Amino acid sequence: MSSPTDTQTRPTSDGYEEPPTEPSDYGALNLTYLALFATVVVATSRRADIRGRDLPPLGLATFALAKTVSREKIATWVRDPFVEESSDHRPGAPRGQGLRHAIGELLTCTRCSGAWAALGVVGLRATSPRGGRVVTAVLASSGMNDFLQAGFRYATERANAAAG
Repeated sequence: MSSPTDTQTRPTSDGYEEPPTEPSDYGALNLTYLALFATVVVATSRRADIRGRDLPPLGLATFALAKTVSREKIATWVRDPFVEESSDHRPGAPRGQGLRHAIGELLTCTRCSGAWAALGVVGLRATSPRGGRVVTAVLASSGMNDFLQAGFRYATERANAAAG
């Protein structure tokens, strides 16, 4: 466990607070993303075959992967170096300063990690169509399961409230 100041601003000698991240930390993450994005574009420029009908399953797959990485207990090991976890293994505040803190912010934001998940899922689908379709199908099925479970829970709670 880190100290209480590990995730907060730190006082400097001149009395100002040092922010946990600098623009250059976010810039490093953005440059990494752009480099990976460009690599996928170049690697798939002659063979990418993703059509509009592929977008719904790719979107569900991206949702499932981002949610797993950002929120689920099973991905605690991925977040642990960068994020404080609560006693029930839910993500809390980003740890540390600088790039470590920025990565912690990325890993706790489903929208942010969703962009990275989309890059991975679409990149795999484009570079290895067969493997990408299998991974997309598994993750999309998981995403559909999440929606169905939430709908079932909502319907059950409504029925119990009406009966009670």
